[in-house]
Amino acid sequence: MLTAERDTPHDASPAAWKALPAAQQPDWPDPGALDRVTKELATLPPLVVASESRDLLAALGRVADGEAFLLQAGDCAESFDSFSAESVKRRLQVILQMAVVLTYSSGVPTVKIGRIAGQFAKPRSSGTETVDGVTLPSFRGHIVNGDAFTEEARVPDPGRLLQAYHQSSSTLNLLRSLTRGGFSDLAEVHAWNQDFVTATPQGQQYKALADEIGRALRFMTACGVDTGSLPTLHQTDFFTSHEALLLPYEEALTRRDPMSGDLYATSAHMIWIGERTRQLDGAHVAYFASVANPIGCKVGPTATPEEVLALCEALNPDRVPGRLTLISRMGAAKIEEGLKPLLAAVRDAGHPVVWACDPMHGNTFTSDSGHKTRRVDDILDEIAGFFRAHAAEGTWAGGVHVELTSDDVTECLGGSHEILDSDLDTRYETVCDPRLNGRQSLDLAFRVAEALRARS
Repeated sequence: MLTAERDTPHDASPAAWKALPAAQQPDWPDPGALDRVTKELATLPPLVVASESRDLLAALGRVADGEAFLLQAGDCAESFDSFSAESVKRRLQVILQMAVVLTYSSGVPTVKIGRIAGQFAKPRSSGTETVDGVTLPSFRGHIVNGDAFTEEARVPDPGRLLQAYHQSSSTLNLLRSLTRGGFSDLAEVHAWNQDFVTATPQGQQYKALADEIGRALRFMTACGVDTGSLPTLHQTDFFTSHEALLLPYEEALTRRDPMSGDLYATSAHMIWIGERTRQLDGAHVAYFASVANPIGCKVGPTATPEEVLALCEALNPDRVPGRLTLISRMGAAKIEEGLKPLLAAVRDAGHPVVWACDPMHGNTFTSDSGHKTRRVDDILDEIAGFFRAHAAEGTWAGGVHVELTSDDVTECLGGSHEILDSDLDTRYETVCDPRLNGRQSLDLAFRVAEALRARS
């Protein structure tokens, strides 16, 4: 384990968080067992290496400069129970489809970051939940406890940290092989989800776009360009991220890079702080300040310009472009007026942040049928308000951050293939928050592409 004596070049320590209040941490029943697990994690290989995180930092620097767009997407909470190679492949496929739409339509590169290979822990508004008069600890993600509503399942188990590490390792190995082994080849865009492409309005739009790409590739070949020798047409950069909620896990996977001397969180290329854990005097901000990764911070409707500027100073004092992504999550009704003063304050202070929009969390409600859900129209309205706010302040609307799955779930209301409240029971499968399905995700990508085109 790293200790407070091992300072980073920025005089920060990954262990400094231990002296500060840490929100959203489980009540581990056996601290000795947690200590043994974190010591074992500290001996295991890093999940990602520092050079990959530096590549992402450079890519996000281009987003901060208005020369690229960020797509950060993936599951609300990864599951131990439904993990498979096929599920990873399908989630990657949807994200790549969305990225193709955004890149081809906007004319700027799309930086692709998955909420994957580590997105297991979930913050909760209450430490307990009550069902039929029985009160148990809340489900905090499979990295902590089980989702079954039983006393045994809800006990936090440190052994789950190791299971999360090994599942993340397997997921990363598969992602690397898929993105480097031809799966992301632009020439294969017609082969992606043929049943989806032919069965939905969004799919028909995607097919038309794929036809255009195919014609462009044939034109390049006819002009004498050897498209087979261009790696950027046949493979892609894909990065991983998660909310770094469990600080003992993150500290155990912090490593010093021998090249730079900096400390890196090696659990993912990018980690972010949630809305519930962004206290300036709290443990999460202290830990994040100690590592050199690109980092994110969620910003909700209660955030003030003064708070956001203080976060920028604490998390990116050297003002490195791409180091800090501020992810707004305000709700469709509040985004435009709530975001503009934050944009102006950060712009005027000269902080080179990436601004991204999380249109999901501010639009969550419980439907008449009793399901936690979101309306696709509200999600799209928040994105539209995000773009309008940036246009008003002359700043770059840098990206979107969405929860999705490739599966044909019925968790969010509406969309081109409309899901009604009465449909939610059909395939409501999330272990936590409602996600866009594959069709709704591609519909969102086309709407974002329209906003990008209108801005150019």
